[in-house]
Amino acid sequence: MMDDVMSDSVDDLELTECDGNSENELYEHFRFVADKGQQLLRVDKFLVSRLEKSSRNRVQQAADAGCILVNGKAVKSNYRVKPLDVVSVVMDRPRYELEIIPEDIPLDIVYEDTDLLVVNKPPGLVVHPGHGNYSGTLVNALAWHFKDNPDYDVNDPRMGLVHRIDKDTSGLLVVAKTPDAKTALGKQFFDKTTRREYVAVVWGVPEPSAGTVTGNIGRSLKDRLQMAVFPDGSQGKHAVTHYEVLESLGYVSVVRCRLETGRTHQIRVHMKYIGHPLLNDSRYGGDEILRGERTSKYRQFVDNCFQVCPRQALHARTLGFVHPRTGEEMFFSSDVPADMIDMISRWRTYNDAKGL
Repeated sequence: MMDDVMSDSVDDLELTECDGNSENELYEHFRFVADKGQQLLRVDKFLVSRLEKSSRNRVQQAADAGCILVNGKAVKSNYRVKPLDVVSVVMDRPRYELEIIPEDIPLDIVYEDTDLLVVNKPPGLVVHPGHGNYSGTLVNALAWHFKDNPDYDVNDPRMGLVHRIDKDTSGLLVVAKTPDAKTALGKQFFDKTTRREYVAVVWGVPEPSAGTVTGNIGRSLKDRLQMAVFPDGSQGKHAVTHYEVLESLGYVSVVRCRLETGRTHQIRVHMKYIGHPLLNDSRYGGDEILRGERTSKYRQFVDNCFQVCPRQALHARTLGFVHPRTGEEMFFSSDVPADMIDMISRWRTYNDAKGL
C-alpha cells in the first residue's frame, strides 16, 4: 500500500532534459510515498509496479535524464526505495488537465519530415497549456497541424515539444513526431550537445565585450515568480551562458548568447546578474530606464521603443542538433523578428543623432 499518490496511471514516461531544458522548469506529474513497511526495492521496479503501461526500460531512461526524484533529489534507476521515501516523476511541461483541442493557429514551419518538425514561434504565443492558458497555445496549434495524422497524439507525452521558450520570447523549437525521435532528441538536450544561440537587446554594454556568466539559478527567495542567481552554489542548479556583444548602441547593446545549460529564464537572469537586464523585461527590471539621460524627451523615446517591442527583447535565433534517425547534423536559423529589428533601428538613429 502507498500512503500518498498523485496519480496511479500513465501511458508512458517521456525522456527529456529534466535537469533544466531551454528556460524550462520541472512539473511533478506523479508522486508516490512508500509505506512504513516498504522493503528495499530498486526505484525502477518500484515505479513499474505503480505506473500502468510503462516499461522498466522507459523508467530507466527517465531516471538517466533526471526525471525520477526521491525526496526531491534526482536518483538513478538502481536507487533502493526505503520506507516513507517520496518518489516523484517530473517532466518539463505541466500536466494537461484537459484534452488538447486542435485550434487553427498559424504555424511558421521551418522544416518538417517524418520524424520531427522545427517551428519558429512568434512572441506572445504560450507553448504549453496550463496556468490559465488552456487554449490558444502552440500545442493547440500542433494538434490542428497533426489532426489528420493518425500516428500523432498531441496528448501523448512520448512525442511533441522537446524543449520550450517563454511566452514573450520568439524563436526556434523542435517537435518530435515519434517516441523514438523524442527520446533521441531529449537525450541530446540532456547531454548538452545541441546548439542554441539567442539574440538579445540589453541595457548598457557588457565589459568585457565577450565572456561567460556562471552561476547557479534557482527560484528567488524573495519573489517566487522570479529566478535568481546563487553564486555560492547553495541553491539552484549549475548554469552557464556565453555572451558576445554584436553591436554597441550607446545606452544599450545587441548581444548574442549561447546556452551551455538551459535553466528557467537563464539568459534573462544571467544578464540581470551582470548588470545588463534585457530591454522591456518587466519581470527582471528591464522595463525601467537603466541607462541614459534624465530628460522627458529621452523617456518618451524609450517608451516608444517599448511600445514597438512590447516584450523582453529575446529571440532564439539558431538551433542545431543531430537528426534522431539519419544521424545528419541539422542546423536552423531564423530572422530576428520585426519588433526587435524596429527597436534596434530606432536606437541606431538615436545614437547617430546624438553622436554616441
